[in-house]
Amino acid sequence: MINFEVYKLWPVEPVKGSGAKLWDKDGKEYLDMYGGHAVISIGHSHPLYVEAIRSQVEKLGFYSNSVENSLQSKLAQKLGKISGYPDYSLFLCNSGAEANENALKLASFHTGKSRILAFKGAFHGRTSGAVAATDNPMIRAPFNRSSKVTFIPMNDISLVEKELSKGDYAAVIIEGIQGVAGIILPDDKFLLDLKRLCEKTRVMLIIDEVQSGYGRTGKFFAHQYAGIKPDMITTAKGMGNGFPIGGVLISPRIAAVAGMLGTTFGGNHLACTAAIAVIDVMEKEKLMGNSIKIGEYIISSLKDSPSIKELRGRGLMIGIVLKEGYEKIRERLLFQKSVFTGSAGSNVIRLLPPLNITKAEADRFIKAFKELEAEIQ
Repeated sequence: MINFEVYKLWPVEPVKGSGAKLWDKDGKEYLDMYGGHAVISIGHSHPLYVEAIRSQVEKLGFYSNSVENSLQSKLAQKLGKISGYPDYSLFLCNSGAEANENALKLASFHTGKSRILAFKGAFHGRTSGAVAATDNPMIRAPFNRSSKVTFIPMNDISLVEKELSKGDYAAVIIEGIQGVAGIILPDDKFLLDLKRLCEKTRVMLIIDEVQSGYGRTGKFFAHQYAGIKPDMITTAKGMGNGFPIGGVLISPRIAAVAGMLGTTFGGNHLACTAAIAVIDVMEKEKLMGNSIKIGEYIISSLKDSPSIKELRGRGLMIGIVLKEGYEKIRERLLFQKSVFTGSAGSNVIRLLPPLNITKAEADRFIKAFKELEAEIQ
């Protein structure tokens, strides 16, 4: 049997990590400016995180959701406090796709309707309902295709109003910041108007914060810059710092009875322990503040670069839009400068580093980028 490749593989194998650094099997050091798809929120192998998981696995790694688990309550209380949503319920699952799937399902249960409004460029996951609301026909199998999902352009409130006036929508789902599409931000006013229209038409507003949440933008959730409170918020990635966990934060006005949503592994003892440790480190080390500080520093340092067409993002969720002819910078960053970055298409470099990245590490990236830029000119 051979391994099924999820993505096209780079010929690099990290075997060890610490903070924002990685090492391969030959001992070569790399700078991690991508965090494994925004997953590494508090840095690789943070000692408090490692000790918390080690201690828990020595006691109990798993039991089913048919018995009490006080770690789930502890996580819900901590997440409610740090996020500003102490009155919301928390449904725990294993991934962002599962979180979005369950949020869409709950919206349909609550409203009795089935249509979903989503946005051009959206990515919400690869499970059946989540991928139907993802604007990429290449990853939708025939049985995933749905006539019940409508895609419209971002930031066009008149089109939203036109669609919601039809009266058959259960939910609108939107990312706090579109990541896969290339770090595309919804306007704050658009989110305010969107919330108003959803309330007026009794449609559930779901904000997907799987990539843009957990302090990455400098606020706990990206939509909080607009000052709104959605009906549901989905989260994952940075929630467990590498341990699989996701969640749906659910407004107190939405009724969810036992058995309506279910999971075997969601909210298990190790997952909750990992997520609690993440919040503890975020609070102790003030990582949301660091996200703003280092993110602004990177953007200001690159704003006059001749290879860059546009810089987009907030905090440590940054999109570098390259001018034509500079598309190879990302590949060269990895193989010539030992720097991991992400991409969105051929001309956008995505930066999603650990939130505890230092100024010195940011300088290392900036220096590497500018050296390659000069070579290509």
